[in-house]
Amino acid sequence: MEPTFVGSKEDTTRSLIQEREGRGLRKEHPLAGTFGRVHRTFWPTDGPGLTCENPAMQHPHPRVAHLVVATAAILLLAACGSSTSSGTPSATGAPTAASPSSPPSASVAPTTAIASPTEDPATVYARIESQVEAIRGLSAKKPVDPKLLDEAQLKKNITASFEKDNPPAVIEANERLYRLLGLIPAGTSLKDLYLKLLSSQVAGYYDSDTKELYVVSKSGAIGPTEKVTFAHEFDHALQDQNFGLSKLQLDSIGEGDRSLARLSIPEGDATELMTEWASTNLTPAELMQMIGESTDPEQAKILAEMPDILKDSLLFPYTSGLDLVRSIRTAGGWPAVAALYADPPASTEQVLHPEKYTSHEAPISVTFPKDLAKRLGTGWKVDYQDTLGEFQLAEWLRSAGKIPAATASAAAAGWGGDRVALVGNGDRSGVVIDTRWDSPAEASEFATAAQTALDALGGSHAMIAVDGTDRVTLFVATDDATITALGSALGLAG
Repeated sequence: MEPTFVGSKEDTTRSLIQEREGRGLRKEHPLAGTFGRVHRTFWPTDGPGLTCENPAMQHPHPRVAHLVVATAAILLLAACGSSTSSGTPSATGAPTAASPSSPPSASVAPTTAIASPTEDPATVYARIESQVEAIRGLSAKKPVDPKLLDEAQLKKNITASFEKDNPPAVIEANERLYRLLGLIPAGTSLKDLYLKLLSSQVAGYYDSDTKELYVVSKSGAIGPTEKVTFAHEFDHALQDQNFGLSKLQLDSIGEGDRSLARLSIPEGDATELMTEWASTNLTPAELMQMIGESTDPEQAKILAEMPDILKDSLLFPYTSGLDLVRSIRTAGGWPAVAALYADPPASTEQVLHPEKYTSHEAPISVTFPKDLAKRLGTGWKVDYQDTLGEFQLAEWLRSAGKIPAATASAAAAGWGGDRVALVGNGDRSGVVIDTRWDSPAEASEFATAAQTALDALGGSHAMIAVDGTDRVTLFVATDDATITALGSALGLAG
């Protein structure tokens, strides 16, 4: 599915209103994430480039892998292709072939009444819970007690969560990695960026450790935005109670690409559910109100100032996750989606290319010598290791290398496996990215794009090693001597 719909919130609202009134949608052919085990809903406002395109929006730091859904992932995605539109992806990625050619329609009758300002919150929540359970085909095993948060408490909670799950050494290592790869400017505080982004955009979250669900409300009331947020987060509670979100092992150290791929299942699930719930149960007036509430110039300004890699990484589980979940649901309905939790994707490649999920195309294991630091010499340390994956490599080509999105996505599409390591010795730092590709031709295509990206880094020292096989190795460092040392340590010198 490659929709080319580009529109404003008003355009999207009209599309949702059309679906709500039974006319369907018109198809006109788009550290990182959450910290800890928290699933959040965030609502960035329209900004440059935040449109419904679907090349392959990318993700930065692997260890951060539990966020939620943006306005683009609630409304723009609904406009790009809802559960009742002709824009549904093909079913080639589904694990079963038993079901309809298009996803099932909502299983609950439309609700036209708007809750009065004085309606008991418990009544509102109970009604939404019943509607979500009916659509999703799951029942709550335990009651969920939602709590409203104001913006001040939200910021306090986010800061505490970030500091608990991200030690200073981890943040420092990721800042160095991002700077060397040209993903954030020198002198940038990654912690400050994330806290500013999340504090301004998050609309709610579900904590699978504490089993607590929070909805942010600026007014203290439960309006359309709060209802949609609750529907999304309540679906996370249902997922947790029925499948066990901890089984996805989203916090595994050094498994960033796999964690992001697995996160795409609960987030794609909740985004699909939320989109259907909103189009079925919100009135045109409520949809218009929700759009108005999400249009905040200050939020838009903050979003526009964020590095692309942070914005794109937050969106990936909701956009690409939605595409995968929708393709699975198209073929097998919600039972097929439920099966994903027992057999989740192993890489972002499998999320981006559902056929590779169904064929179980496993990532190629790439490792560095266990004694890499010793090989480098006295004083060297390996400060960070992880797997970037197709998603993050494409983002690096596009964001740091200024390569067109379609070209970057194509160059990364032949990904087979990789490993990245950050090494340091005092003021000296270096990054090595060792990659494998599906064929020598795919390796050559990536190498050509990677050379362009390395050239765009400017002041950094960089080198690329290609041997005509499926292997391409990239080096970026503060000095040439570090690159030489890394190449020698990996047997690539000369």
